[in-house]
Amino acid sequence: MSDEALEKFRAGLATIEGEYQPALEAATNENALREARAKFTGPQGALTELMKGMKDVPGKHRRELGQASNALKNAVQALFDARLEAIEKEALRAELEGPMLDLTLPGRRPMPGRLHPVTRAEYDLLDIFGSMGFETARGPEIDTFGRCFSQLGFPPDHPATDEHDTFYVSGGGEGDEAHVLRTHTSTMQIREMSRREPPLAVVSPGKVFRRDDDATHSPMFHQLEGFLVDEGITMAHLQGMLTVFLERFFGTAIDVRFRASYFPFVEPGAELDVRRAAQGDEPAGPWMEILGCGMIHPTVLRNVGYDPEKVSGFAFGMGVDRIAMVRHAIPNIKALYDNDVRFLSAF
Repeated sequence: MSDEALEKFRAGLATIEGEYQPALEAATNENALREARAKFTGPQGALTELMKGMKDVPGKHRRELGQASNALKNAVQALFDARLEAIEKEALRAELEGPMLDLTLPGRRPMPGRLHPVTRAEYDLLDIFGSMGFETARGPEIDTFGRCFSQLGFPPDHPATDEHDTFYVSGGGEGDEAHVLRTHTSTMQIREMSRREPPLAVVSPGKVFRRDDDATHSPMFHQLEGFLVDEGITMAHLQGMLTVFLERFFGTAIDVRFRASYFPFVEPGAELDVRRAAQGDEPAGPWMEILGCGMIHPTVLRNVGYDPEKVSGFAFGMGVDRIAMVRHAIPNIKALYDNDVRFLSAF
């Protein structure tokens, strides 16, 4: 058995010695040359596999065959180095002696990057509100149950506090200290008012999370909350400010309509609808709900240490995704998150 292994090893060396030189010399480019070398000395190469059988060779012949194997491996590497140098020199010669580069040809202009429609809408919102004197504040996407619900005046049995509507974070405490993925950026009302005294005017953009999933809703979407607190603030201030904002954002003549609505943290509360105003023979467009708003509830003011007899304020909140959809007539919110370059490049 040992003699058979010895003869098999010697025959393998002879075969490799006769094949490696023609294979490497036939390679005409670097990739082909590297592939040819790998057939012999690579991890699964012929010489590598042959040397795994050294253990079966009689001990008195192992030194002789080991030296022969290493010599053959070095010969393969030497020929590889020589051929690689020759190929690189030939490639350089062909480039230098080839046709001249025409520097007058127009270059390939790179495609410019674009901001996502939602990002563009958010930037425009912040620019408009910033010009009106609102500061921008950003907060955490995981917040306490108290700041998300209780301190905003939500009753304990409100449907929004149910696990069917809200994402709860495990291990985050109990009661008001339980942690949730914030369902609205209204949590920033509590955070900002708890640490500051009036007057203040703040807008807060960011991601929010709800168990919604249809053509106009997504489990994650973007929202912008705004609020203003000072002495003598009334609903008239809110209506005037939002009307100016919408005219500037949509950049066209629009009609604005406020409808009474209920939100736990405002009183009175309203929803704001917009439509394209009638122009000449063109009739007005359909009404479309765009945001919710109202006067900050006295309970919320007391929860942050304000005296509702001395100060008042208004608040409003809108889905940035939705306002971008209205601006660009996008029918399905999922189109905003498909990452389809054809869709995104249209804006």
